[in-house]
This record gives sequence, structure tokens and C-alpha cells, in this order.
Amino acid sequence: MDNAPLLLALILIAAGLALLLAELFVPAHGALFAFGIGAIVVGVAVPFMYGDSRTGLLTLMGVFIVVPATVSLMFHLWPRTAIGRRLIKSGPEDDATVATMPVNVELEQFRGRYGRAVSWLRPSGVAEFDGRRIDVLTEGMMVEPGGWVRCFDVKAGKVIVRPVDRPDLGKLENATFD
Repeated sequence: MDNAPLLLALILIAAGLALLLAELFVPAHGALFAFGIGAIVVGVAVPFMYGDSRTGLLTLMGVFIVVPATVSLMFHLWPRTAIGRRLIKSGPEDDATVATMPVNVELEQFRGRYGRAVSWLRPSGVAEFDGRRIDVLTEGMMVEPGGWVRCFDVKAGKVIVRPVDRPDLGKLENATFD
């Protein structure tokens, strides 16, 4: 086989890989990706058309190794690019991060406890738990001042409560929770 078709094939495959990588940094809406895939396909077809099948198969096997490695590298690097950071929102929404925030650790002590609404809860307001006033949030229900509430969740620094009937606090103080 003449080296010119093989050199052309390698140039097309390298250009295709370069276009795939350029798609990470240039917002071309997939056009560079499409041209890159097209260049790789043509680069694989050239050795089959102008050379022998052994060279074509070796080129195809090389592409089957290099292209997936390049694409996986792209998926690994893309969230770190400027475009990737804009499109992928990251923040303290992760439950592990939120649960260890100092505010949440302090408020977790109120989970399962009963309290009384100090102000109107429409749906947010102030409730008193163990003599301590806490900003709370209901699930959309209104609770008038003096109404009993129970904390059932703590999310993102907010104590989430539900209105309940007056609990028998004598049973709760003497109960053993094993």
C-alpha cells in the first residue's frame, strides 16, 4: 500500500479527534462533534478503499480504542470547562453536604419534637420548641398562634413542621425510647 492514503487517513482521524475536543471549549451546538465524527468515519474508510483490508482493520481497531478513550476524557473534563460549569449546577443540594452543615446539625435536635406556634405560620413563621424560638416552615398549611406543631424534617437550615393535635406530654417525658 502506498503511504499517502494511510497518511491521509491518520490526518483525518487526528482532525476528527481534535474537532471532538474542540466541541468542549467552543459552543458550536454539536456541529464540531458531527464534523469530527464524519472525519473519523472517512479516515477509517480511506484505508479500506485505497489500501488492503489488513491496514483498514488495524485502523478500525485503533479508532475503536482511541475514540472511546477520548469521549470518556471529554465527559470527565467537560464539567470543569466554562460552558460545563454554566450548564451543570452544583451547590449544597447534596444531602451529605447539607446534613453536615453546622446549622442543620444544631437544628436536627428538634426532629420529632413537639412545639407551639408563636406567630401565624403562613406557611412560615416562628414556633417555640423547649423554650427556644425557631423559624419554621409548614408544608403549605396555615397554623394559628398557640397551635401545636411537630418537627418532622430539617432541610437546608429550615425546620419543617406539621400541625398536630395537643400531645399528651406526660407520656413523652416518662417514655423510654430504645
